[in-house]
Amino acid sequence: MASIAIIGTGAVGGYYGARLAKAGHDVRFLARSDYRAISESGLDIRSHEGDFQLRPASVFRSAAEIGVVDWVICALKTTSLDQAPALIAPCAGPATRVLALMNGLGIEERLAAYFDRRRIFGAMAFVCINRTGPGVIHHLKYGRLSIGHLDDDPAETTALAELLRGANLDVVTAPNLRWARWDKLCWNIPFNGLSVAAGGIGTEAITGDDLLRGTAERAMREVVSLGNADLAAAGSPDRLETAEVVARMFSLTDTMGNYHTSMALDYAQARPLEVETILGEPSRRAAALGVHVPTIDALYTLVHAADLRRRSIIPSVGDGNGGQ
Repeated sequence: MASIAIIGTGAVGGYYGARLAKAGHDVRFLARSDYRAISESGLDIRSHEGDFQLRPASVFRSAAEIGVVDWVICALKTTSLDQAPALIAPCAGPATRVLALMNGLGIEERLAAYFDRRRIFGAMAFVCINRTGPGVIHHLKYGRLSIGHLDDDPAETTALAELLRGANLDVVTAPNLRWARWDKLCWNIPFNGLSVAAGGIGTEAITGDDLLRGTAERAMREVVSLGNADLAAAGSPDRLETAEVVARMFSLTDTMGNYHTSMALDYAQARPLEVETILGEPSRRAAALGVHVPTIDALYTLVHAADLRRRSIIPSVGDGNGGQ
């Protein structure tokens, strides 16, 4: 059995960490705001695949208390990505592998500035999941993990796949990690972006309105075009196929009901949004590659402004300034 540190015990980190603990691994959870609730009551997983409780849960206030482990799974929001190296470092020995279970683009490359890139992995979770209270996680639908290794080492990728499949998790090995990141962005950019740009709406509102659905599809097609250009620039022969991606993403989303994206929930609660890694980095990558992505650029601008406005960094109507 492996020793595993979960850095970021939110919905995603808590759920997958609990599944690994249920399989018998020594899983140690870093929790700050939820520390007291988890230390007293454990983790309560309410899942469409079957509810279970992890009691007691091995929970810690600091990474230094966790100590060196075999695997670190970093499941922070990317708004806290700058804090990740300092949180991971106390848990990382010479043989520790680091898995970034996070949304967005450029995550693993940033971690490689601090840790051995030969031991860095990425995973994208296609899952409908929410944290509904301290230590309480609702797993509503799906759960597949698309995984890869930063240097696309097949032996290393297999090691990660075996760890996750041993916990009965649905795992797919992507053609390469860069491809997996772009494939997930084909959903995250249109649906996270529109959910905030349209004022905090659910997926059903997007798929059920012709204008919003059309905008989502245009964004999706731009992501495919941009992702393929980025893959080509990196020397990868792998490509995303537009018609397949569009059909798959809408087919999955049409069955979700009125799911609220993580970005929409953060927006509703005036928390910082993962706008830079999900929208900003792709927009900048497009500019560097000379790829025209007007829908992505527009979503980035609108969500960036919404993030600042919601957190009262820039004023909005009703903040006391008069009109004409």
